[in-house]
Amino acid sequence: MDIKEIIQNVYTVGVKDIHRSLFDQIMPLSEGTSYNSYLIKGNEKIALIDTVYAPFEPDIEYQLEEMGITHIDYIVLDHGEPDHTGALPTLLQKYPMAKIVTNAKCKEITMALLDLKDTDYLVVGEGQTLSLGDKTLEFHLMPWVHWPDTMFTYLKEDQLLFTTDFLGAHATKFDVFWDHDPRIIPLLKSYYAEIMMPFAGIFKKYLTWIEELNPKMIAPSHGPIYREPSFVLDLYKKWISEEKQNKVVIVGVSMYGNTQKMIDYVSHQLKEKGIEVKYHNAIRLDACDLACDIVDCMGVIIATPTVVFGPHPAVMAPLFLVNMLKPNLRYFGLMGSYGWGTKIMEQITTMLTNMKQIPFLTPVLIKGGPKEDDFRMLDTLVTHIVQKHHEQA
Repeated sequence: MDIKEIIQNVYTVGVKDIHRSLFDQIMPLSEGTSYNSYLIKGNEKIALIDTVYAPFEPDIEYQLEEMGITHIDYIVLDHGEPDHTGALPTLLQKYPMAKIVTNAKCKEITMALLDLKDTDYLVVGEGQTLSLGDKTLEFHLMPWVHWPDTMFTYLKEDQLLFTTDFLGAHATKFDVFWDHDPRIIPLLKSYYAEIMMPFAGIFKKYLTWIEELNPKMIAPSHGPIYREPSFVLDLYKKWISEEKQNKVVIVGVSMYGNTQKMIDYVSHQLKEKGIEVKYHNAIRLDACDLACDIVDCMGVIIATPTVVFGPHPAVMAPLFLVNMLKPNLRYFGLMGSYGWGTKIMEQITTMLTNMKQIPFLTPVLIKGGPKEDDFRMLDTLVTHIVQKHHEQA
C-alpha cells in the first residue's frame, strides 16, 4: 500500500496482503485483505493508529523511513488482535520512546499475546483525550466489536473516526477511498457476516452513536476509507434490521440420492411459490457464501442422510458456522433419510446452543427413499415455510 495523505498530516502506512486466501483459517478471501495503519502528525506529537500483521513488519518500517519518521510518541491500539498488533514489538524497538495508548482490556490482551511490559502503556478510558498539539485524539470504548477490548479513536479537528474492525472489508482492489465503487458491497457483506454478525444485537447503539457524532470520514482497519459514512452505516442498519428477504437457505448432502430427491422437491415447490432458494452443497461448502446468505434469509433448512444414527459429517461444519454466527432467523427446518433408525434431530438441536430462540419446524425424516406419503409431509413442510414468509409480508 502506497503512502497516501488522506487528510492534512494524516497518512496511510498500512499494507495489502493480496496473497492471503483464508482469514482465521475459516473464511475464504477473494482478494486477500489489508491491514490499515494510520500516521498522524501533530505539530507537537506524532501518533500511529494500529500497526500491521507481523509478517509485514518490514513494510511498515520501510514506509515510516520513507516519510523520514525518526520518532513516534504514541502507538494507539484500538483492538488487540494480532493482525493489528503483530508489528508492535518491532516498532517499539525502533521507536523506544513511544507509549502504547489503549484501554485496560486491550492492555490485558496484548500483554498476553506479545512480549510487552506494563511500563510500555498509557491506559485511557471512555471519552479521554490526548493532545498532539494542533490535533486531538478522543477515545471511545466500544466493547464486543468484535472483541471485548475494542475502542474507536476520533480525530476531533478533522472529524475523522478510526473504527478498527467495525465497518471494514477484506478488500484490496482499491486505492485508498471507496468512492462509489460497487464492488465493495459484497465484500462488506461477507466481512459483516463472517466477523460482525454474532454481535449484531449490540450494534444498533454503536451505529446511532456514530450518526450522532457525524464524522466526515470513517477509516477502518481493513478495506477502504469512507468519505461518505452514510453509505456503510446504511448497509449495516439494513443487515441488523428485523426485515428479511423472501429467501430460504438449504444446506445439504446426499449419499445415495434419497435426501437429494427431498432437496430437489422442496426447492422446486418453494420456487413455485415465489420464494428464493439458496442451496449450499455441504461437500463443496464455501463458508463465505453461506455466511452472506444467512445474513438476510428467513430460514435455514438442513438436509442430511443418517450416518450411524447421526447427521452426515459434512453438515456438521455448516451447523457449527450457523450456530457461531447467530443469524436472526425466523425458523429452522430439517429433512433427511435413514436406513434403520435416526437421532439426527436430537444431535442437531444439541449443536445449536446459540439458536434456542429460533423455532424449529416439524422435521421430515423418512425411511429409505421418499414415497407418496413422504411427499405429502414435505408439502406440509413447504406450507409451514410459506406461512413464515407471509408473516413478515
